[in-house]
Amino acid sequence: MASPRLETYCCPNRDAATQLVMNFQPQVFCGVCIGSASAGLLLTILQLLPKKGQSLRKMPKASSSSTILLLISVCDILGGSGVIFRSSIWLGFPSFVANISVANGTDVWPSAFCVGSAMWIQLLYSAGFWWLFCYAVDSYLVVRRSAGLSTIVLYHMMAWGLAVLLCVEGVALLYYPSLSSCERGLEHAIPHYITTYAPLLLVLVVNPVLFRRTVTAVASLLKGRQGIYTENERRLGTEIQMRFFKIMLVFIVCWSSNIINESLLFYLEMQPDINETPLKNIRSAALITWIIMGVLNPMQGFLFTLAFYGWTGWRVDLKWQKREIPWESMSSSTVGDNDYPSPVNYQSNVHDSKKISTTDSQQTDEAISMLSEGNTSSDDRLTRSSPIYQGW
Repeated sequence: MASPRLETYCCPNRDAATQLVMNFQPQVFCGVCIGSASAGLLLTILQLLPKKGQSLRKMPKASSSSTILLLISVCDILGGSGVIFRSSIWLGFPSFVANISVANGTDVWPSAFCVGSAMWIQLLYSAGFWWLFCYAVDSYLVVRRSAGLSTIVLYHMMAWGLAVLLCVEGVALLYYPSLSSCERGLEHAIPHYITTYAPLLLVLVVNPVLFRRTVTAVASLLKGRQGIYTENERRLGTEIQMRFFKIMLVFIVCWSSNIINESLLFYLEMQPDINETPLKNIRSAALITWIIMGVLNPMQGFLFTLAFYGWTGWRVDLKWQKREIPWESMSSSTVGDNDYPSPVNYQSNVHDSKKISTTDSQQTDEAISMLSEGNTSSDDRLTRSSPIYQGW
């Protein structure tokens, strides 16, 4: 799981709330993390592998949507691998873990492992948050026809750059002036927690707004493609809206427990003694949400692939080969229609207008295809309802 408490635990003078959750059934908690992360990692990889009898989905070169979806899954896979490694060391070498952040200790490897593994997990999941934000931005730009080849470079700079910058800055403030002197007050911890949860809160607040605007723009595109809003277009728009809803639902389910847990632990930190009897229910709630985090955080990658592509099946096809992309045939048919010259000169203006309209319709179809990638039924309906498909 991903929590700023992992870095806080590396401090020898850690706060009582961090001590409470990190010392609560550590063997059981690490076992839960290993099981959840292993299942999530294997199922995510299974979802991403090509399947027999299914065409290989690719996006046009001008689109970065499919690349972003893949990078989100990669971040989850690498983050889950960090969870497995860290929890395995905790279970397999308890004496090594017991020396983590011992004051005036001479062995630096336990502390280095604690800091390094915690930063690895936090960095990868934070990068995943930024990539999810980039996906919402890219979806909106695609339907506005403002996305291009250069946008993916900007997304890389923003996602990886901000993830590294915030992670390093937060840890540097937490461990200032040294690892043995950190966490002497909230002035050290609060900036670290802010830099950790800033991208998470950004996705929770901004992504729904961008998704809503994208759905509205998609409806306008579908209506303007043929001047009518048929049942196929209405169903396709609904499926794109449901896809965005599933993405946000997965995100909220996987990370709401982190926000609740952090709020409870901060409340406990404000109390003079967290072991007081009136605080028993709050302590129990904090421990329960701590275990829930260990289950849900590593499963995000698999749940996201379900939201992105649906269940892709068990039949894996390891023969990598180039297959026909659905919209390549659409493009070729467009060229074929436009290659025939007009037999009468006075029809040239009509033909030019028709070609522009056909090009706009193709761009609209490609934009909608990007948003409905992974949904075969949507792609089929889009092709059937396309003016290009109908020989317009």
